[in-house]
Amino acid sequence: MVQILRDISLFLQMKGENPFRSRAYDIAADRISGLSEDLGTLLREDRLKELPGIGQAISDKVAELMSTGRLSAYETLRAELPAGVLELVRVPELGPKKAVLLARELGVDSVDALEKACREGRVRHVAGFGEKSEANLLAGIELYRRSTTPRRLLGDVMPVAERLLTSVKNTPGVVRASVGGSLRRRAETVGDVDLIASAAEPGAVFDAFCRAPEVAHVIGRGESKCSVRLHDKDLQVDLRVLPDEDFATALHHFTGSRAHHLRLRGLAQDRGLKISEWGVHRADGTKLPVPDEAALYRLLDMQYIPPELREDTGEIEAALAGKLPEDLVAWEDIQGAVHAHSTWSDGRNSLEEMARAAQALGLKFLTVTEHSEAAIYAGGLKEDDLRRQWDEIDRVNDTVKGLRLLKGIEVDILESGALDYSDSVLEQLEVVIGSIHVRHGMDEDQMTRRLLQAFDNPHLHILGHPTGRLIQSRDPYPLRMEAVLDKAAERGVVVEVNGKPERLDLKTEHVRMATQRGVKLVVSCDAHRASDLENLAFAVATARRGWARRSDVLNTLPAERFISALREQRAG
Repeated sequence: MVQILRDISLFLQMKGENPFRSRAYDIAADRISGLSEDLGTLLREDRLKELPGIGQAISDKVAELMSTGRLSAYETLRAELPAGVLELVRVPELGPKKAVLLARELGVDSVDALEKACREGRVRHVAGFGEKSEANLLAGIELYRRSTTPRRLLGDVMPVAERLLTSVKNTPGVVRASVGGSLRRRAETVGDVDLIASAAEPGAVFDAFCRAPEVAHVIGRGESKCSVRLHDKDLQVDLRVLPDEDFATALHHFTGSRAHHLRLRGLAQDRGLKISEWGVHRADGTKLPVPDEAALYRLLDMQYIPPELREDTGEIEAALAGKLPEDLVAWEDIQGAVHAHSTWSDGRNSLEEMARAAQALGLKFLTVTEHSEAAIYAGGLKEDDLRRQWDEIDRVNDTVKGLRLLKGIEVDILESGALDYSDSVLEQLEVVIGSIHVRHGMDEDQMTRRLLQAFDNPHLHILGHPTGRLIQSRDPYPLRMEAVLDKAAERGVVVEVNGKPERLDLKTEHVRMATQRGVKLVVSCDAHRASDLENLAFAVATARRGWARRSDVLNTLPAERFISALREQRAG
């Protein structure tokens, strides 16, 4: 559905149609891809056209595609254009109109055929192309092939990107530098890495960048951009170096998202401005000073929009109205890490090692939440083992000053919705996280009832990794999330935003649904070793992407107040 709408946009561009018409299909694709409601329900109730950017015509086409599995308008457009042109247009440096031209002039119907034509020197003889065009296309084909490989988890890419960024920042002559792209927006997965830097002369910066030990080879190098491939994870990194006066607009441009930028460009045009990576210009060509991204948004009479929110999901409307949250939760707000395991169950480090690692991160408390007895595969603790652990927690708290270990458990929510320990044990714990680890194959009604039943236990404080998903390897189990969050709000159950890179669960749209209902959150690390405590940063990023404020997140509180807040939530 979404891809067909995007393809129609490309077909219209290839035919030279009104750009506003093609843009309408891209906007519709973005809206539908971000839906939290069922698309079929919206169509049955004739509400799809009520979404911003979707009119009756597109709503009718979506209905036709949903009901028949085909779309006549799409098939007509495809028949009017050369075969294979949709693949060609995916190549960087090759826009829709040029892709059609090459397909018709040279008969190329695939990226492989285009590469062959470039290497044989046939492209340079087509009007509007030359030898440089061939070289650029070959580089673009390389980038295209890289882009078709699977995206990588945010947590896998961030460490190497930060190492390279530090290297760039330390290069003589560099004034400012930052990551950009989906990495800066803290998206769940990342295709490649964008680095943006400012310097008077890019040459020396590129030289140092290409010599970095992480770099396997150089893909291409131009006047303002250098692309390399890394040894680690076969990852592509693009570095752009511009004059410092253009840093803010370049950083903004290459941070994205595309949908966000399209909206901003429209707002700029309404004010007689043009926004690009090379600055903000008036219609007469006058370039306006933009020292930072906040200045760019001020020129458009709106609040600054943090990178994590730039997805065109309402942030622009809120910023124009002055209603965008300015107190989004941040790393500096976090007092303690929630959800940690040690060698008592399936963790790799002792309680004292975990405590000292948390202390080194500047945290004030750490919840010890081993697996419960039913989790035999994860070394789940029997009730007697749990009580013996409390003694060790007391000893560590006496030894490690300035950090407090809280006595908790990650108790299994059983198939019936019951919790895996007796109430007499659970009531003695400071933190009780309830999670589902087995029987993911239950249907939507069964799974929803399972969680709603668990919420009736007054000793459950936090719902752990609520949808059970593992990004790129396991789909979330079927669940009526609205019903779960409604009851969490009613019963005072706190919901976890799990920072394990494979989980990031709750995902962004569910975070927003939770906070709109008044459900409180915790950001957690789901740590099974000391280094996993840093997962907390990914949980914070996910919460920010869901517009969570500092006051929405309970582990921004000191330890004693955190414990009290969990109980106050359940008490109503």
